[in-house]
Amino acid sequence: MVEYKLVISEREKSVARTVGDPQAAGFLGKRIGEAVGGELIGAMGYTFRITGGTDKSGFPLRPDLPGGRQTRLYVGDGFGFHAPRAGMRRRRTFRGNTISEDTVQINLIVEQKGPKPLAELFAAA
Repeated sequence: MVEYKLVISEREKSVARTVGDPQAAGFLGKRIGEAVGGELIGAMGYTFRITGGTDKSGFPLRPDLPGGRQTRLYVGDGFGFHAPRAGMRRRRTFRGNTISEDTVQINLIVEQKGPKPLAELFAAA
């Protein structure tokens, strides 16, 4: 059974929601940067864009790493590592950009708003 924690961000605030099967099955195979219809999670009229996430070990999904595999990359200052000194680099573990069964959290932003606010839609859920 697949279960994801969705963190949906609007300009003003963020809303968190946990989804399980069959809603979670609609996210399998999606990649960072793809658009997802709000009907998938019960938010009619909304469109969301996947911006990132984390896997079961807490490693971030990296947009430029294809697939759902876990790998160690040698990175400098930027995504996943902020160097305390100029020129410093480290090896860090990342997960690919595809959502799989190992993904725990998915970060979404609102691309198109629906008729009701998100806080109203997810307050009763």
